[in-house]
Amino acid sequence: MGMDFDLEAVRRRNGRGGCAPHLCIRFDSHLFSIDTSRAPKASVQPDAYLITHAHSDHYGKSAMNSANAVASIETARALEIRYEREYKGRTFAVGESIMVGNVKIDTHPTGHTIGSSAFSWKTETGQRVLVTGDVKDYSHLPHCDYLVTEANYGDPYDPSCIFEDDLAGFFEALESGASFGAYAFGKAQRAVALMRAMGYKDEIGMDEKSLVLTRELMKDTAGPLTEVNGNGYNVVTPWNLSQVPGRNKYFLTGRRDTSYPTIQLSDHLDFRGLMKMIEHISPQEIMVYHPAGERASLLAHHLQQCGMETTSLDLIESFIR
Repeated sequence: MGMDFDLEAVRRRNGRGGCAPHLCIRFDSHLFSIDTSRAPKASVQPDAYLITHAHSDHYGKSAMNSANAVASIETARALEIRYEREYKGRTFAVGESIMVGNVKIDTHPTGHTIGSSAFSWKTETGQRVLVTGDVKDYSHLPHCDYLVTEANYGDPYDPSCIFEDDLAGFFEALESGASFGAYAFGKAQRAVALMRAMGYKDEIGMDEKSLVLTRELMKDTAGPLTEVNGNGYNVVTPWNLSQVPGRNKYFLTGRRDTSYPTIQLSDHLDFRGLMKMIEHISPQEIMVYHPAGERASLLAHHLQQCGMETTSLDLIESFIR
């Protein structure tokens, strides 16, 4: 089944005998690193560090130090705010194309965080490669031959991987005057956007990091924001929710190990969504690379059972230093 690809997924060995995060794609005379940490100077250097978004498990904190980093304008700015250092790479507006050497890389929105981007390009023989990063909305992703994708909720045997966002519950909590616990980058901005979409126009209180990120990334849409508001609505990081006055508080998450009541609100596709995304993209071959551990291999196994040529990060057998 499938086609012969003139590209190869590889991993980088580190000095401790393990592997650097995630993977690289080697094709033609090029090497692209995918959501991985910066290689030491003595190591093989990639043509580009493709950073899909600024969450810490995609390792932009390290890759942002390289002039070969490639990230959206919003992702680069979020990295600078989160880690208080200068982003040294190249930036683009999501939807634009960027040249790395003689390779044209197209970029595509994924709806995961503000500025999150998928990357696609063609090899010299015309094979189409797509790297998604984390995805909430796959409608803008193109067809490809070789797909590198996530599996955050890719376990077909785990009922918690099948869900729908509880927008009705969020609206009811908003009308009751609730404050919300949400991670500072990604979920906090989505909470503010939903509050505005649902008609709330007054000030929203936020803790320091959430406030800085939201003001910077939602300059024209956030509306009035302030520091934690003792008498109003707040969106703060979960560990600061206890410092917000009042009893009406919710944690925006799919987790169940929390002392606060939760409202299901995810920045990812669930298992059904991932399967629909793959059908939409219709690749010839699939590499599941994120998260590390068994979930990626479980999704890969399921896709194999469905007749798709699939492998996962843990099965990569080619390494570089």
